[in-house]
Amino acid sequence: MAKSKVISAKEAANLIKDGGTLGIQGIITASTPVDLMAAVRDRYLETQSPKGITVFHVSGIGDGKEGGMNMFAHEGLIGKLICGHIGTSPKLFPLITGNKFPTFVVPQGVLTQLARAIGAKRPGVVTTVGLKTFADPRIEGCCANDAARKLSEDEQVVEVLPIKGKDYLLYKSFPVNVCFIKATTADVDGNLSIEKEGVRLSSLELALATKNSGGIVIAQVERITEAHTIKPHDVVVPGVLVDHIVIASEVGRRQYYAIPEFHPEWCGETRLPLDQVAATELSERKICGRRAAMELSEGDIVNLGIGMPEAVSAVAAEEGVSSKISLTVEAGSFGGVPAGGLAITASANVEAIIAHADMFVFYDGGGIDLSVLGAAEIDKHGNVNVSKFAGRTVGPGGFVNITQSTQNVVFVGTFMAGKTELEIKDGKLNIISDGKASKFVDKVEQITFSGEYANDTGKNILYVTERAVFKLTPAGLELIEIAPGVDLEKDVLSKMAFKPIVSKQLKTMDPRIFTDSPMNLKLK
Repeated sequence: MAKSKVISAKEAANLIKDGGTLGIQGIITASTPVDLMAAVRDRYLETQSPKGITVFHVSGIGDGKEGGMNMFAHEGLIGKLICGHIGTSPKLFPLITGNKFPTFVVPQGVLTQLARAIGAKRPGVVTTVGLKTFADPRIEGCCANDAARKLSEDEQVVEVLPIKGKDYLLYKSFPVNVCFIKATTADVDGNLSIEKEGVRLSSLELALATKNSGGIVIAQVERITEAHTIKPHDVVVPGVLVDHIVIASEVGRRQYYAIPEFHPEWCGETRLPLDQVAATELSERKICGRRAAMELSEGDIVNLGIGMPEAVSAVAAEEGVSSKISLTVEAGSFGGVPAGGLAITASANVEAIIAHADMFVFYDGGGIDLSVLGAAEIDKHGNVNVSKFAGRTVGPGGFVNITQSTQNVVFVGTFMAGKTELEIKDGKLNIISDGKASKFVDKVEQITFSGEYANDTGKNILYVTERAVFKLTPAGLELIEIAPGVDLEKDVLSKMAFKPIVSKQLKTMDPRIFTDSPMNLKLK
C-alpha cells in the first residue's frame, strides 16, 4: 500500500528550510491556504525557523487586517518578497519601509506567466509589459524599497532585453523549493479538484514550477476521497505533482477565508435571479460609472477594476444592457456580475472560470475591448499612479498588464482626493465644498500607467471624473467635457497642478448622467 500523503499543517511547515523559497497560491482572500500559512507563522514564533525565506505570490494575499500575508509580518521570517500587490497586507509595511528585507512588486500578469516559465526551466518571461513604468529597470525595476535597490544586478528581478532593435523586459526565473496551494477535494493519490472555489488561479502552474525545481508541493483541501473518484476532466492538479495533503480547518475550507458563507453562485453551482436590480444612489460614483458606460459598445469584452470602476457593472444592470456585454475579472472569470469588497475576484452567475495565467494571456494579447480602471494620481503627461503613496509601495496588481494591452482604457475617479460635498439636481452638478487635494498633479509619485507608452502604441485613453473628462493626446491631457453647472476656471482648472489643453470643441457632459432616473443608455 502506498504511503498516505496526508500530513498535518505543522508537519508541512517543518518542510520549509531556512533561506528557502516558498510559493503561495491565493488572491486577496480567495483560495488561500491559510492553515498552512498560519503553521509557518506559528513555527517561526516558536523556533525562529524558517528564517530568511523568499516568499513568492502572484497576487495580493490579505484581508487588510490579520489574515493572509499579514501573518508573515514578523522580523526575520521573510528574507525577500516577490509579489504583485501588498496593499491588503498592511502589517508588512513597517518591515518593508524599514528595509528588513528586499521587496519587489511585479505586474501580476507577468508573475502568472513566470510560474509557467519556472516550471518549463525557461530563463524567465520576455514581454513589453512594464516598459516605461515603474517596472522598467531604467525607472525603478520593480523595487519597493532601498533593500531591493541595493541588491546586485544579478539579484534584480527584471532587466532590459533588446531583440531585433526593440526593447523588451526579461523578468527572471528562480527555483521554488516549497509551494502551498488550495483545493476543494483531494483523492488519496493527491489528485485535486476545485468545485467549490470561486477562482481557479495558478495552482497547476505553481505546482509545476515547484516540482520541476525539485521542490515539495503541499495542498490544503476541504476533504479527501478514494482514489479515482474525481473525474479526470475535473482534476486541476494531477496527484503525481502533489507530495502532501493537509485537511483544512473550518476557516481554511472557506471559498474566501474572510467570508464565512459559501456562495454557490460564485462557482457555478447555482444561479441567482437578477431580473430586478435596485438602482444605485446618484453620487459621484454613479456619475463616473454612467460616463464610462457610455464608452461601451454592444458585444464588448470588458475588464473592470476595483472600487469605482465597479459602478459600470451596476449602471449596465440598471440600464438593462448587461446581457449585451461580457464582463471579465482578471482572476479568471468570464460573464456574470462581479462582486466587491473582500470578494472582488468572484462573480455571481459566472459563465466560465479559467486559469489566472490563461486570463492574462488573453489580456496581454489584446483580447479586451475596453477596460475601466481607477486612478489615484494623474499628471500632465497622462501618467497614472495607483501603486505608491507617500513613499509606500502597494503594488500594481494586474493594472500594468491590462492598461498596456487594452486598446481602449477609461480611468475613473473623483476629481479631488478626500470628501467632496456635491449637489446633483435637475441635470446639473453643484460643487458645495471640495476635497483636500487634487488628483491632477504635476508629476505622479510612481508611473503605473505610462502616457508616453500609450501614445507610442496608439491607445485610446479617457480620464473620467464627476466634473470633467479628459483624453490623452501626444501633447498631453486635453479637457474635452465638463459637467453642466460646473465653472471651468473655479471648479476645474484652478484645482489642477498643471494647465491642460482645453479643447476648442469643449462639450458639456450629457445631462442625463446627472438625473435621478435611468438614462436609457444605448450602446455604441
